[in-house]
Amino acid sequence: MWFFTPEEKEIQKVCRDFARNELAPVAEHHDNEESFNLKAFKHMGDLGLLGITADPEYGGAGMGATAATIVMEEFGKACAGSTLSYLAHTILCVNNLSNNGSAEQKAKYLPKLISGEHVGCMGMSEPEYGSDAVGMQTKAVKNGDFYEITGNKMWITNAQYADVVYLYTRTGPGKKDLTTFIVDKGTPGFTVSKEIHKMGMRSSPTGELSFDKCKVPVANRVGNEGDSTIHMMKNLELERITIAGISLGIAQACLDQSIKYAGERKQFGKTLAHFQMIQKMIAEMYAETEAMRRMLYTVCYEYDHGNRSNNLASAVKLQLPKMATKIALDAIQLHGGYGYSREFPVERMMRDNKLNEIGAGTNEVMIMIIAKNLLKEALKH
Repeated sequence: MWFFTPEEKEIQKVCRDFARNELAPVAEHHDNEESFNLKAFKHMGDLGLLGITADPEYGGAGMGATAATIVMEEFGKACAGSTLSYLAHTILCVNNLSNNGSAEQKAKYLPKLISGEHVGCMGMSEPEYGSDAVGMQTKAVKNGDFYEITGNKMWITNAQYADVVYLYTRTGPGKKDLTTFIVDKGTPGFTVSKEIHKMGMRSSPTGELSFDKCKVPVANRVGNEGDSTIHMMKNLELERITIAGISLGIAQACLDQSIKYAGERKQFGKTLAHFQMIQKMIAEMYAETEAMRRMLYTVCYEYDHGNRSNNLASAVKLQLPKMATKIALDAIQLHGGYGYSREFPVERMMRDNKLNEIGAGTNEVMIMIIAKNLLKEALKH
């Protein structure tokens, strides 16, 4: 994009090379095996990417939504599952901790999370509370210098590998009586109780976290009791923008693969590229991908320059994953039977992208948020 800074352009080059060399060649393997590319994750730390938005005082890069989204796009082209794990670590855990943690908490946890020595995750959704996140029932009860935490968290990316959990809990009866804690792996009463097998994003480990009277010191409470709602809403905007970046990467990868296939595959004595119907499909895929790119990075630019809008973050989260699913389905159609097989990556890209229409708020929740904000005055009458 024309407004990328020299630093953002350098991030783009580094991530493009890394994705091509270290993510793409093993993406199919990790999808088939449902395995986490821990080696690549550690290398992301070596490159300084695991703290892309975090405070430089603790090893972070201190960059904004544009840089973080560039990483998502470039990684998403190669392996969306690994990119989702990157997002869960970097945006949901590290960014949250960098923005909301005390100086002592940041000094204790951020350096190892940013270097890649530790893996992070965030616990918000529960078995009975997904879209209705503020209805969560995992309870934290204060007892002297500790809180006892009891409950379950569901659909947690990086659950099986996490050394650190950024955890949302309930500390009172009110809807906004939510409080955040940092929970270390190995804390008595804390277990990963179930591994979840998914349709897509299979290289991103997902599990259920269980807490049974898990004792967490008061020192691990992030901010004050009742601060979680503010923490949550602030970070959701960046999460929704950056997850849309993964969908942009998937769309671009589907377009690139379709152009390549159209130039190689022959039918009726000539390559597919000669057929008008194929030309139409590729032209439309290109137009849709470029519209996605310009919408997303415009919102990133405004976010980084102080114009932070819940509506705009929700709009890119609504539109880009939907458009990427269409583009992926078009790519499968263009490839014919091969597109439906595992010989080509477009079927994996479609499976991976479908998660982006659900995670970080479903399409339906995005519509509800946007409509409620736009119709605020009208709904009073």
